Amino acid sequence: MTFDTLLYDVHDHIGMITLNRPDRLNAMTASMLHELQVAFAQARDDAGVRAVVLTGAGRGFCAGADLAAASESMASATTPFSYSQFLQATYNPLVLLMRSLPKPIIAGVNGVAAGAGMSLALACDYRLVVESASFTQAFVKIALVPDSGSTWFLPRLIGTTRALELMLTGRRITAQEALDWGMVNQVVPDGQFSTTLSNLAAQFAAAPTHTVGLIKQAVEFALDSTLEAALAKEAELQDIAGASADHQEGVVAFLQKRPAVFSGQ
Repeated sequence: MTFDTLLYDVHDHIGMITLNRPDRLNAMTASMLHELQVAFAQARDDAGVRAVVLTGAGRGFCAGADLAAASESMASATTPFSYSQFLQATYNPLVLLMRSLPKPIIAGVNGVAAGAGMSLALACDYRLVVESASFTQAFVKIALVPDSGSTWFLPRLIGTTRALELMLTGRRITAQEALDWGMVNQVVPDGQFSTTLSNLAAQFAAAPTHTVGLIKQAVEFALDSTLEAALAKEAELQDIAGASADHQEGVVAFLQKRPAVFSGQ
């Protein structure tokens, strides 16, 4: 598929998804949301892709929804606009697809991440952030409820008190604050961002991909389960991991005192 609002490229087992509306700080439209679903599905189904990077072109990661485009769409609609129907058709399936993707997703946050753009960063598995980036839960400023998973992700990452502070005030926080609060994994100087992101993606692409998918599945399950259920799920998934070629390679490499070379299987 040819994409109009994003770039999708695969190299060295890394699927690179770049939001590509730099003149609008990569603000999201219905078309971009559809293309993101297609791109993530391609990355999921491509056995050659072992890690996925989501980043933005230009000086922003994603400024959230494109309100100008949304307003035009509402004005020209022949039926009343429903936020619920729009979310159920666009953001919600995208976030669920990302969370169920059996491969690691790195958010390369290269600039501002606002509103639903921040939600997309939170939906990734690892967040690498440039020092000059910032985050804001901008929904309250236009009298809307945080969506696209923010009410689920943010309290789990930084606690209810701080999550509510950001959601109720809409205040912007720096990359360093986000790191201090445990919302992101790593902050790097602007000049080191591209190299660090490439190296990190290569590290994840060399990991035992099938096992990474099982780890994601186990953690997702445990978030809303009892300890007993989580233990049972771990045992179930461990059987699957134990039968993998990468597990066999890992054991042999350990015994031979050499680095493991994983195939992703």
